[in-house]
Amino acid sequence: MRALLVEDDVSAAKGIALTLRMGGGVVDTAENGEEALELLRHYDYDVAMVALGLPDIEGFEVVRRMRAGRIDVPAMIIAGQVRPQVRVKAFSLGADDFITKPFDPAELMARVHALVRRSKGYSQPTLWVGPLQLNLDSHAVRVDGNEVHVTGKEYAILELLVLRKGVVLTKEAFLNHLYGGMDEPEMKIIDVFICKLRKKLALAGAANLIGTVWGRGYMMRDPGSQLAGLAAIDDGISAERLALPAERSLTAA
Repeated sequence: MRALLVEDDVSAAKGIALTLRMGGGVVDTAENGEEALELLRHYDYDVAMVALGLPDIEGFEVVRRMRAGRIDVPAMIIAGQVRPQVRVKAFSLGADDFITKPFDPAELMARVHALVRRSKGYSQPTLWVGPLQLNLDSHAVRVDGNEVHVTGKEYAILELLVLRKGVVLTKEAFLNHLYGGMDEPEMKIIDVFICKLRKKLALAGAANLIGTVWGRGYMMRDPGSQLAGLAAIDDGISAERLALPAERSLTAA
């Protein structure tokens, strides 16, 4: 999960960012509304958390301009105790949730996870792809009910693949998701993470879920689809090339 936190209170921002990072998220921060809108135009976020009081424009205005600009990132307003009319205004302008300070970190994470799930079309925290089971709240990975131990980075990659099942994801997208533009390693690290994930899933009984799309990236395949044998759909790449063994595809990716 990649989050944008818009908060000019340094102390509050540090606390919220720490909570999100402890929950496995990558967090970008902005201290004012204009900076936030610029980041939202250029980067792909799973959620935007916007303080109501900002030094340049109100959080209301940030959300209004997000929706006017067709930026459909889920938006959560953060504020102190306010009148009901303030909440109503936030929702009417396009906010998806509203949380008041002080709040419990566990509640914050639960609501953020729920926002992200709903934005991807899921109502429950547990997602399935064939025998693979992924819990977005606990970060548990299971195959046929048996737990698969993955690292934090491996889980983040798997989560992104599952949430965007059927979509080709570039290595740049994975790097942004994992590192948020900070201290990014070389792109080849994504091949290494994918290779390790494939081996762990295959040993657990869930082989061939992660497909390689030559020259483009990776995608999560749906075993129930009639096109499950292909790594991509309608991408102009021949099935013969996509049918190569995963090891050879990884080398060429």
